[in-house]
Amino acid sequence: MPQTPKITFIGAGSSVFMRNIVGDILQRPDLSDAHVALMDINAERLAESKAIAQRMVETLGCGAQITSHTNQREALTGAHFVVVAFQIGGYDPCTITDFEIPKKFGLRQTIADTLGIGGIMRGLRTIPHLWSICEDMLNVCPDATMLQYVNPMAMNTWAIARKYPQIKQVGLCHSVQGTAQELARDLEIDPKSIRYECAGINHIAFYTKLEQQMPDGTRRDLYPDLHAAYHSGRAPKENMHNPRCPNLIRYEMMTKLGYFVTESSEHFAEYVPWFIKDGREDIIDKYQVQLDEYPKRCVEQIANWAEEREHLANHDEMELAESHEYASEIINSIWTGTPFVIHGNVPNHGLIDNLPTGCAVEVACLVDGNGVQPTAFGALPPQLAAIMQSSVTVQGLVVEALMTEDPQYIYHAAMMDPHTAAELELDQIWALVDDLRVAHGDWLPLWARPSEAAKVA
Repeated sequence: MPQTPKITFIGAGSSVFMRNIVGDILQRPDLSDAHVALMDINAERLAESKAIAQRMVETLGCGAQITSHTNQREALTGAHFVVVAFQIGGYDPCTITDFEIPKKFGLRQTIADTLGIGGIMRGLRTIPHLWSICEDMLNVCPDATMLQYVNPMAMNTWAIARKYPQIKQVGLCHSVQGTAQELARDLEIDPKSIRYECAGINHIAFYTKLEQQMPDGTRRDLYPDLHAAYHSGRAPKENMHNPRCPNLIRYEMMTKLGYFVTESSEHFAEYVPWFIKDGREDIIDKYQVQLDEYPKRCVEQIANWAEEREHLANHDEMELAESHEYASEIINSIWTGTPFVIHGNVPNHGLIDNLPTGCAVEVACLVDGNGVQPTAFGALPPQLAAIMQSSVTVQGLVVEALMTEDPQYIYHAAMMDPHTAAELELDQIWALVDDLRVAHGDWLPLWARPSEAAKVA
């Protein structure tokens, strides 16, 4: 094994996320001399990211080598780890399209990147490119581990496992560890004292155990405290990541299901049929559902990056703080053999008993010199598995569409989506998919483009 790893970052034009991940990596002693290969198709943004990465190297005084590439296979050659973070079609035009066309049918969304009609279309745009990365990896770095940060996470993980089962991969999200920190803040306890068991699917996993480690070594169940805080009005506190989006829906679901879900309320609102309803503004107001939240966030991020870019250009020193992402922990654990536990998205092969074999599940995984090793959870409480199954059905139909190149499954996925089905009639769903296929055009794989619409007419 070489002395230093090569870490390839696909989608490195996402400068803020690249800075978080690469900054974490470079601050680890055993990774500080790594070769970091940044790759993006946007040469201008790639140059900005390379300059930021080089500034981090200079700030830390480490020996890392930073290279930049617009050719994917070149960047991947000889890689030990592949970090993937990109968005096909970007905010403009594809995210705008995923929001504006459904609105014409009366279908409103909040995030639209995981499930719903927005998640379906994003999966169709995204997965073919993930497959192209897998194909290149098999040719130039077959033993590398893919750390996949792309949405729709569950569809992506499932589709990679279906077509390229030999690729070592894990889908990564920060919702499990991030939500645990939010709950500690709501309860005014030390986040380091929280202990939990958590399992499910990406964005719909639940804490089946949530406890506090006490000074005497015992553990105290935190669920009674969460219920008391919610009913007394002491929780949820303002969302520390986005003040617009309080966690009312998640707390309400805890009272109905008995367990707390890992993903934010604005995400969860569009995974189920209960919170966004035409003509029921009272429900939207009651739970403070943030419609069109993701487009607002995109506009803010674009503006914030413009300010940050100017700041970086005019200041010599760069402040570096550790993020809450798993990537550097995983790379460090595999490279050095140091054990670490994450919650990762992996194919369900004997991990969660009451979810379908092969679907993507989010479970605790041991990471060490042997790679990412998922641990079996067993059976989820049946009500939790039932909520997840609605999403898994949609995910599976999108994967089937991609595997068979049959557009009919796109329509079937939209029909089975809980929020879409609660809002639209069948003919509306069919027309909506027709319109989205036309609007996305060349962003979709060839078989899914509108020229093929006659097959489902």
